[in-house]
Amino acid sequence: MTSHSMNQETTMSSARDVNVPRDETILIEASDIPLFCPGPKAPLWSMHPRVYIEIVRDGKAICPYCSARYALKPGEVIRGH
Repeated sequence: MTSHSMNQETTMSSARDVNVPRDETILIEASDIPLFCPGPKAPLWSMHPRVYIEIVRDGKAICPYCSARYALKPGEVIRGH
């Protein structure tokens, strides 16, 4: 089991290497758009049908399947979406 400190950031690219605590928000970078869940490194046991998630408009979103929370990383600029 891997523990996360309260100050540790989890980005989409690194989120699913490990078990992300359910109450932790996964930070999204511009390179992660289009956002989809489960993430590219999700463990097999946590798989559900891939769903694309709108995050650009509000800057945050929740997966309708697993309730994973996503938010744009502070200062990220999304262009062309």
